[in-house]
Amino acid sequence: MRYIVKKVLMMALTLIVVSLCVFLSFNIIPGDPVTRRLGTEATPELIEQMREQMGLNEPLLVRYRDWALSMLKGDMGTSYTYSMPVSEILADKIPITVTLALMSFTLMVLLSLPIGIYTAKHAGSIIDRGIVVANQIIMAIPPFFSGILLSLVFGMIFKLFTPGGFVSYKKDMGEFIHYLIFPAIAIALPKASMCIKLLRSSVIDEAVKDYTRTAYSRGNSTNGVLYKHVLKNAMIPVITFMGMALADMVAGSIVIEQVFGIPGISRILMTSISNRDYPVVEAIIMMIAVIVIVANLAVDIIYRIVDPRIEE
Repeated sequence: MRYIVKKVLMMALTLIVVSLCVFLSFNIIPGDPVTRRLGTEATPELIEQMREQMGLNEPLLVRYRDWALSMLKGDMGTSYTYSMPVSEILADKIPITVTLALMSFTLMVLLSLPIGIYTAKHAGSIIDRGIVVANQIIMAIPPFFSGILLSLVFGMIFKLFTPGGFVSYKKDMGEFIHYLIFPAIAIALPKASMCIKLLRSSVIDEAVKDYTRTAYSRGNSTNGVLYKHVLKNAMIPVITFMGMALADMVAGSIVIEQVFGIPGISRILMTSISNRDYPVVEAIIMMIAVIVIVANLAVDIIYRIVDPRIEE
């Protein structure tokens, strides 16, 4: 329990630092949201009045304090562009992006674990060599290009889905999940290839250590040694990678949403950056930061479950 409490406190401290960096960076970089909103022809009096209404005349640290406290209460502020609460703008979009990321992560796990274990058990075979070559090719292809190929092959040629024909989860959950399958594949493929390579190498490295030979000397079968001893140790670096991959999939889904015409957070993020709509951008970045930090916390907890000897 002390280990978990320590990690939770570190997570809270990290979030404070991240929030401070995010808020300060968007208030230091060039660009004035008031001028963007009113135009360069606005009078100084009108600009000053608008800055007062938007709360931009307060000292920087005071604004950060108010913003951070509001975020803790679930109030993400008001959009400069749309003049409505940020939480309302993102309410329909966050579930789409999160669902896409979770589907991608699930596909990565389902593909990488059995294939990685199989290639490690049959290292040097023809199938193993073929998978290694395929892995190298898939890792070299960016997800957005994979998305274009998937749209062309499975959308335009085989008609398994309609590119651009997104269906909201509010209308039809089944069609919603069906449309996200191929975007999820585009995101998952390169990560799955990396995970397969990492798991294969890790299992092979663990298989030649002294404890493995000792396990064999006690009469354990190959599968018994693999699943009871080797895999437990080999999974530690893989768990680290998976935690990083989940966080990366949330950020990476933004590009794929553009390729497949998915109305997730990508569109509103791009528009908000162009319009200097900082409350929306800050909310999205903080959401991604929370996912990354929670994923790292989950990895640390799983570490303790897999290997109780880990203290830090």
